[in-house]
Amino acid sequence: MYICPLCNGFDTKRIICRNCQNELIDSGKVSDYYDDYSAYMEIDELKVENGHPDDWKNHICFHLFSCPTCGHDEIVSVQENE
Repeated sequence: MYICPLCNGFDTKRIICRNCQNELIDSGKVSDYYDDYSAYMEIDELKVENGHPDDWKNHICFHLFSCPTCGHDEIVSVQENE
């Protein structure tokens, strides 16, 4: 079973905002923002329907990083570990 090190608190990622050079905050999985119930759905089911054809096969988790200063958002791919 593959798990995301950011979702499970094993690791952090430091991303700098390209607009204001402040550190972005990990706002969680992108799939948690699809609708009101997506945070409660099976992760593998969401990966099949999210528009990224290879994330399930390549064990990628997409995270939303947000800048608390200027509001800039970035989607960052995170490699899941076995």
